[in-house]
Amino acid sequence: MANVTITAEEEILQRARVEAARRNQSLSRFLGEMLKEKFAQEDEYERAMKAFLSRPPWPLPEEAPRADGRRWPRREELYDRKCLK
Repeated sequence: MANVTITAEEEILQRARVEAARRNQSLSRFLGEMLKEKFAQEDEYERAMKAFLSRPPWPLPEEAPRADGRRWPRREELYDRKCLK
């Protein structure tokens, strides 16, 4: 493992010290685990996004009703409004 020096606001460092103590960990181990969790979350998000975007798009039928029975608005109805001109 490598040692790293960080710079942060005193309030942030104090909160980190308190949380590390609450978990019975050193500040160094606590911050290391926080970074590990953050990177794991980012990796999982990337995997999920790639999986989602790898699927082919599905067309929405123009006249298909919504689950509540109402129809979807047409493009002209959405963008042909006085406030947008």
